[in-house]
Amino acid sequence: MTEGTSDAAGIAGAGIASAVTKNGSVTAAIGLGVQSAAATGLGYVERRVHNAEQNQIAMTAGALPVGGVAPWSVSHDIPIEDDEHGQVAISRMISQAPLACKEIVFSIDRLRKNQPVRAFYVAAICQDGMQWRWATAEPATTRWGSLQ
Repeated sequence: MTEGTSDAAGIAGAGIASAVTKNGSVTAAIGLGVQSAAATGLGYVERRVHNAEQNQIAMTAGALPVGGVAPWSVSHDIPIEDDEHGQVAISRMISQAPLACKEIVFSIDRLRKNQPVRAFYVAAICQDGMQWRWATAEPATTRWGSLQ
């Protein structure tokens, strides 16, 4: 989706630029600029969507003891991706207070050709005051910026 959106924006930008100027270099530069801006904007929106999923999983998992399992789900405010759901389990405590962290295993459950399909992932969450937060670098947290 990112590549198609970026390409469409570049073509649209070049088309608009060619109506304004006959200079091919300027037209290409405008098209590339629009393409870059569209890719950056879409990347920002995708990070927000993924952050919402990560926050929901961390919040659900934070309340669980080691060995506990619970369902999680998220409904996206921005419909760029499907709403997600699955289960999360606590596999172990990584550390105790003052740096309380848990290793989690979570699923993302989907339907493909009317058949349930599960994908499993391992991540870490850590307690920040009263809130549990995503602590795994990939998928990256906001502090990693362009590495997401």
